[in-house]
Amino acid sequence: METNGDKSKMKDENIVHLGRETSAVRIKNIRSMAQVRTFTEAELQKRKIVYAGMPDKKLLNIYRDIRTKLVRKSSGKNFVLLVSSVCDGGGASFNALNIAAAFSLDEAKTSMLLDCNLHNSSFSDLVGMDVEAGLTDYLVDDEIDAEDVIYASGVPRVRVVPAGTYTESGAEYFSSLRMAQFIESIKSRYPDRFIVIDAPALTNSAEARILAELSDYVLMVVPRGMVTQQQIKKSREAVDREKLIGFIFNN
Repeated sequence: METNGDKSKMKDENIVHLGRETSAVRIKNIRSMAQVRTFTEAELQKRKIVYAGMPDKKLLNIYRDIRTKLVRKSSGKNFVLLVSSVCDGGGASFNALNIAAAFSLDEAKTSMLLDCNLHNSSFSDLVGMDVEAGLTDYLVDDEIDAEDVIYASGVPRVRVVPAGTYTESGAEYFSSLRMAQFIESIKSRYPDRFIVIDAPALTNSAEARILAELSDYVLMVVPRGMVTQQQIKKSREAVDREKLIGFIFNN
C-alpha cells in the first residue's frame, strides 16, 4: 500500500531523474524532431556547391572527373579521403565539400563530410538545425553515440559530422582509439558511403598528419601564387607516398 509519503518520494525521484537528462538523451530528442530541407539551386550557388543542373558545367565536370578517378583508384570500394592544403586558407574546405557533393550526384552513393579543421570549421551551415554536438563532443563523451553526431544536410545523400564544441588539443582527440574506431565503424557500416575529411594545412598542423594516418588517400590542394616549391615539397614528404593520390591547383 502506497502512502502519501511514498507517492511524494516517487514524484521527487522522477523530478531528479528528469533534471539529470544527459547530453546524449537531449541530442537524441532534438535530432528526432529535425526536418532537413533540401537546398534550392540559389542556395547551392550561394554556398558554391556543385549540383547537376548548374550553369557552369566546366566546374561540375572537374569534380565529376575527380570522383571517377577516386572510384577507379579504389576499385569501386568506399574509402576515407583526406583533403588538406599546403597552407592555411588554401581552399581545402571548398574542395572537400564539392568532392562530397560530386559523390552524392550518383543516387547509388552517399558521402560524409568530417569537419576536422577545428579552428576554421566550415560545414555547420549545411545542417538544417542547430548543432548540439559534433566530432570532438563524441570523442570526449562516451555517452554520445556515433549516430548522434552524423547530420543530414541540405544536399541530398551528403551527411555532415561538424567539428564540435571542443577545439583545443586536436592532436590528442584525433590520435585517440575512439577516433580510429569511429572512422572504421562508419566506413564498414555504410559500404556505399565515401568519407571526406576536411583537415588543416599539412605544413602547419600535427592534426593533419595524424588524420592522414587514418585515411586511405590524401589529396593536396595547392593555392596558386600563395606557396613556394619548398612548401609543396614539405607537404608531399609529410604524407605516405602510397596514400598521396594527387594535387589540385586551386585558383
